[in-house]
Amino acid sequence: MAIYHTEKKRVEAFKQASVYPVVTTDFCAGRNPLDVIRSILEGGAKVVQVREKTMCDRDYLYLLKEARKLTDDFGALLIADDRLDAALLADADGVHLGQDDLPCAEARKLAPQLFIGVSTHNRDELLAAQRDGCSYLNIGPIFPTGTKSLPMNPLGTEMLSELAPQVKVPFSVMGGIKISHLKQLHSLGCRHIAAVTAFTQADNPAAEVRKWIQELED
Repeated sequence: MAIYHTEKKRVEAFKQASVYPVVTTDFCAGRNPLDVIRSILEGGAKVVQVREKTMCDRDYLYLLKEARKLTDDFGALLIADDRLDAALLADADGVHLGQDDLPCAEARKLAPQLFIGVSTHNRDELLAAQRDGCSYLNIGPIFPTGTKSLPMNPLGTEMLSELAPQVKVPFSVMGGIKISHLKQLHSLGCRHIAAVTAFTQADNPAAEVRKWIQELED
């Protein structure tokens, strides 16, 4: 069972999450993704997204339901990637939608209580996501990344500095981010830093999460 039951409470919980790990089985260095999720939560992460682009619906729903148990144990938010139906069936806190997924406004009609995120890559997408009622949005990719095939070039910090002031909802940034980038990103107003392999391929995901949180707090 989810701990947070309204969009408002989920938004407030997200505001407390400085790091935003995204877990994909293929990037877990051969480990069970649930073991990686547990370690990430032990490190202090307050939100976890489960992203499985190629996993069948049945297996993805099982993974989400098991992840839900873990995030409940640690008082963290669980976000499903792409699949609104799985998010609802697993009692996830939210769903993260890409530009080719269900439109945010339509998803909101079906799930007014969910914490709905939208991936954005430019000003037009950013403004559209806000008009459509997103709970938060992601801006990216900031730097070159190998975890996702994208048709656009990295935005870079100069473009990020132009886009960030136009965001009126909580936002995360993603794409090739390393711990060495955190202070610069924080100086540009980024309060929620999302990453995949930095956490999932770390020898000790819990320790890596702690290092990122500490770097953002110093």
